[in-house]
Amino acid sequence: MMLFGPFAWLILLVLLATFVIQGWLQRTYARFSRVPNAKGLTGAETARLILDRYGLTQVRVEPVRGQLTDHYDPRTKTVRLSEGNYASPSLAALAVAAHEVGHALQDADDYVPMRVRAQLVPAAQIGSNLGPWLFIIGLMLQMTALATLGLYLFAAAAIFQLVTLPVEFNASSRALANLRKFELLAPNELPAARKVLTAAAMTYVAALAMSVAYLIQYAAILGVGRDD
Repeated sequence: MMLFGPFAWLILLVLLATFVIQGWLQRTYARFSRVPNAKGLTGAETARLILDRYGLTQVRVEPVRGQLTDHYDPRTKTVRLSEGNYASPSLAALAVAAHEVGHALQDADDYVPMRVRAQLVPAAQIGSNLGPWLFIIGLMLQMTALATLGLYLFAAAAIFQLVTLPVEFNASSRALANLRKFELLAPNELPAARKVLTAAAMTYVAALAMSVAYLIQYAAILGVGRDD
């Protein structure tokens, strides 16, 4: 990654915003991880209950190491919850569990943005890992074609981040709807779940903003090089 160029100020601004958002998520998650839900349901119990209500009995719920490592694996049809959320009866655990189940429901519904994102994963991985290096090497060797290829590859990573937004926001919307529908949270507990999910969703917005900022930087640098 390059912090030098005509749009270095934009990258630094987005980087600062990203740190603020990450801090907001950590504080929000920590706060509501200490607040138990009225029904005493753990994250694992919540996930299993919602999945069963939709007839998705084949989807497994498993613990995974780490904090905020929760995810849904469409290949194995498994909702994986971080160890804390798996066993915790906190408001944060219920919100996160319901969100990951939201991805399982998207998979079952063949939700188009999720399918598109899955197809973009290989290009995004190559673009985010290889794109910046090809761009930098292309500039150093004055090989415009190589630098341009790096720019295009990195653009694929930015497109992946863009497609990720509707997937994540939709999963959070499903989570809140199901927590309300199945009365897993009391009405006065739903705002806490919404705060946790909103903070988490904003990290994806920040990731997209960072990718776009670098993309603008690369394009500007490449444009300057061509003028020379």
